[in-house]
Amino acid sequence: MRIVMMGTGTFAEPTFEALLSNFAGDVVGLVTQPERDAGNKRGSTRQTGKGMAAIAAAHGVTTLQPESINTPEGVAALRELRPDLLVVAAYGQILSKDVLGVPTRGAINVHASLLPKYRGAAPVAYAILNGETRTGVTIIKITPGLDSGDMILQESLDILPDDTTGSLEARLAVLGARLAVEVVRKYQSGGSVEGARQDPALVTKAPKIKKEFGLIDWTKPAGYIERFVRAMQPWPTAYTFLHRPGKEPMRVIVCKTGKVGGMGTLDEGPPKGTILDADHPAILVEVGPHRSVLEVLEVQPAGKKRMTAEEFLRGHPIVEGMRFGPDVLS
Repeated sequence: MRIVMMGTGTFAEPTFEALLSNFAGDVVGLVTQPERDAGNKRGSTRQTGKGMAAIAAAHGVTTLQPESINTPEGVAALRELRPDLLVVAAYGQILSKDVLGVPTRGAINVHASLLPKYRGAAPVAYAILNGETRTGVTIIKITPGLDSGDMILQESLDILPDDTTGSLEARLAVLGARLAVEVVRKYQSGGSVEGARQDPALVTKAPKIKKEFGLIDWTKPAGYIERFVRAMQPWPTAYTFLHRPGKEPMRVIVCKTGKVGGMGTLDEGPPKGTILDADHPAILVEVGPHRSVLEVLEVQPAGKKRMTAEEFLRGHPIVEGMRFGPDVLS
């Protein structure tokens, strides 16, 4: 059976390597996104790994890197590989009917959620953000709809209290690789590979996250902000602006937060995002809507390295009116 892998980034790499290890002679091609500079630039917060194209080159596997696989040229190049099965993991493009019509046995997707929950480009981040305690990987048959195909295999794992999107995705990638190999073996047996339909009543969405999404809203509950900080790592990161009387706002990435507490009342109090005190090693911040206090433990000021709150406060001691918020305060 001729297998073509389609994927990009660190989530796809374990699946690709597992296919090469288990079905070396059958993996005849890789389709991956064109090389981008973002992951290699100094200070980038995106995850980088070995590189899909580099893995393919090391194994003598033909690599295609079209801007869009859905163009006539992209479809023609894929057709030349004569795939029986496409194995897709975080490829980054919705596949057209023309693309899906090329492989003789169809296409499967390694999706990092317990479908039908969290269809879309950012299932891991939304699982953390929404306070899920478990997530997993689902192998589905690819249809023209977004992550809506029949579920062939699914397995779950725990979301740890300190998981970021990066750490959780790394564990899911290993799980996805194992499940993908199991499903490909089913296809290799030559029989029909059946899947269970997804319940449309249980569908939730996990749309693509953009860079500006990382701005922290300090009016949100403390628990939400704590999850938000973890969900935005490694990209786009959770950020805010430090406002100090008489100075320009300073962009600050919030890297780690800690315990929450507070009065639990709806009293107005100081503006949300106000820095209340430094209870070393944390910066204590007023958040809403119930006058909670959130510990900020680690930050990264613009152009600086990541540091503890204590290190940060040595150069930026707390003064009255100091506050986190958007670049322009209302």
